[in-house]
Amino acid sequence: MRQHSFGRTDFTVSDIGFGAWQIGGSWGEVSEADGRAALNAALDAGMTFIDTADVYGDGRSEKIIAEVLKARGGKRPMVASKAGRRLNPHVADGYTKANIEAFIDRSQQNLGVETLDLVQLHCPPTEVYYRPEMFEGLEEIRKAGKIKHYGVSVEKVEEALKAIEYPGVVSVQIIFNMFRQRAAGLFFQEAKRRNVAVIARVPLASGLLSGKITAATQFAAEDHRNFNRNGEAFDVGETFAGVPFETGLAAVEEIRKLVPAGASMAQFALRWILMHEAVTVVIPGARNGEQAKANAAASDLPAISADVMAAAKDTYDRLIAPHVHHRW
Repeated sequence: MRQHSFGRTDFTVSDIGFGAWQIGGSWGEVSEADGRAALNAALDAGMTFIDTADVYGDGRSEKIIAEVLKARGGKRPMVASKAGRRLNPHVADGYTKANIEAFIDRSQQNLGVETLDLVQLHCPPTEVYYRPEMFEGLEEIRKAGKIKHYGVSVEKVEEALKAIEYPGVVSVQIIFNMFRQRAAGLFFQEAKRRNVAVIARVPLASGLLSGKITAATQFAAEDHRNFNRNGEAFDVGETFAGVPFETGLAAVEEIRKLVPAGASMAQFALRWILMHEAVTVVIPGARNGEQAKANAAASDLPAISADVMAAAKDTYDRLIAPHVHHRW
């Protein structure tokens, strides 16, 4: 698997990393044993970047990561966590140095480390990006040695562009996939110019781009694809990338025709993301070891031809963009 620098930091990461939301919760039942197996398989396959958050299973995801890495020993991968969504209510005024530092302290305990590799503000309200004092607070926390680096996880391109104006922000995590392409415009240009690492999340549009979901698929009550279908719990763009379910299924059938022989649709969707040079690492989730290994294998697929890239763009422009492009 290809390894390269993580923006302006000293870390080197694989182009496909491990998204640890699924092993925390909100994706139906995933046992701790399956979570450990998925993470071990990802690391065995060469992944050197793990993304988690303090709210994934109320710390469960972080604790599983800590257990696996302690058991494995050796050189540690880069582990990124997030802070902010524990706020209740989740409002801009809650984003203070004191609150975020308390969340960081908790994540340090969960992950069993004295210093976090990277902490990301976890999709705060847009107003937070226009409050320099929050970023000054993160810089103070960094200088105190609790974190090596800080970045942001955003919902909107506007937020990403504002965040990278702060000189200490080394990374931006943003939804980017064949169903959410707006980031590939001005934001990718600016991120590349400033050498800001880009973490592409929701790469399979909550499983739609795996090609395995149908109109008859049932999701568990505790799966966000059931309870957040219309944005009831958090931003609707996090579930199926904000695309109406039936529209997404129709677009998937067009994309299915583009998948090369020997590759799954999920692998094709991941390789499509890696065709964009501004992307540093893409973080698909995995429920078990087999999914993790299949995700890693996407890194080895050949480059996608210009004709196929154009066909995928046409599907986006016709079916998907009217629903999502202007919103995020």
